[in-house]
Amino acid sequence: MNAIAETPAVKRSDAVGLWIFMIAGIGIALWTVWSAVARIIEVLPNRDVQVPAEFADTTADAPIGVDGSLVAVELDRAVISAPSLPVASLWALVIQQLVFAAAVVAVVVCLVWLARNVSRNQVFSLTNTVLVTTAGFAGLIASFAVPFFGNMAANGAFAVLSDRTFDNVIISVEPFPLILLAFVAALLSTVFAVGERLQRDTEGLV
Repeated sequence: MNAIAETPAVKRSDAVGLWIFMIAGIGIALWTVWSAVARIIEVLPNRDVQVPAEFADTTADAPIGVDGSLVAVELDRAVISAPSLPVASLWALVIQQLVFAAAVVAVVVCLVWLARNVSRNQVFSLTNTVLVTTAGFAGLIASFAVPFFGNMAANGAFAVLSDRTFDNVIISVEPFPLILLAFVAALLSTVFAVGERLQRDTEGLV
C-alpha cells in the first residue's frame, strides 16, 4: 500500500510573518504609486522643473573653508532647476516615474502572491516559479530603464540651461548591481524550478 504524504502545515508565527510582509508590500506599492503620480503632476506644467543630475569632471565652489570661504570640490551629483524642459526630456521624466511605479507594483504583486501561496503550504509550484521569475525580470528592467530615462531628462535640462554649450551627456547605469540582480533572479528561478520538479517527482513516488 502506498503511503500518503502530508504537507507540513505552516506555523502560526510564520503565517503571521508572511501576512505582515504582504501588508508591508501593499503599503510600499501604494506609496510608490502616490509618489510617482505626485512627481508627474509636479513636472507636467513644465515650469521650473527640478531634475537630479550627475556630473563628470566638473568642479564647483563650496563654502567649507575657513570662515565659510569657498573651496573647489568635484561635483558628482546635484539637483538642477530648468525653466522648462524639451518635450522629449519632459516625457522621459514622466516615463521614468511610470516605469518605476509599474516595476515596484509588479514586484510587490508577485511577492505578495508568492507569500500567500507559501502561507497555504504551496511552496514549490509552477505558479511560484513564474512569480519569482517575473519579479526578478521586472526589477532588472527597472534597474536599467529608470536611470536611463532620468539621464535623458537631466541632459535636456543641461541643454536648456547652457544653450547646448555644456557637454555633460552621461548614461549612468552601474553594471555590477545589474549583474548581481540578474544573477539573484536567475538563481531564485532555478531554485524554485528545481524544487517544483523534485516535489512533483516525490509526489509521484508515494
